Amino acid sequence: MEKKGLSMKKKRQTLAQGKIRKSGYRITSGRKAILEVLTELRGHLSAEDVYMKVHDYYPAIGLASVYRTLQMLVNVGIVFKFDFGDGRARYELVECPSGQDHHHHFICTSCGRIIDHSDFIEVELDFLKKVEDGLMKKYGFKITNHNIQFHGLCDHCADE
Repeated sequence: MEKKGLSMKKKRQTLAQGKIRKSGYRITSGRKAILEVLTELRGHLSAEDVYMKVHDYYPAIGLASVYRTLQMLVNVGIVFKFDFGDGRARYELVECPSGQDHHHHFICTSCGRIIDHSDFIEVELDFLKKVEDGLMKKYGFKITNHNIQFHGLCDHCADE
């Protein structure tokens, strides 16, 4: 099982590096380190979170380089940039080409907790497909992805 997890991480990194090169960028040590952190931690990381983790084993990197690299990764389509309303941009890797990591977010407006929702039921998938198909037809726009965020109170804050 461990080998499969490692091979998936390696595959993500290889795909990302190929996309970076194809977009005309070089694979520097700093960019490689940032990709490794994003692949390893797989969360909603701020630039500061990425910097602190990368800086542990690549001390030559600066915070400005992390910000520039994250923006480049967003522009190239490797990383999503989110605004969850806490004043800090958050970053996470785009899902695999198969879409197996696709998820939506629940954001607690009280404590800031972010919950990933990925265990979709059939009725949710059918609804989203109908919405996407209707919007594509109405606007002549080919939808390739979407980002859905639900804001409200998590179970802990709702009980208070």
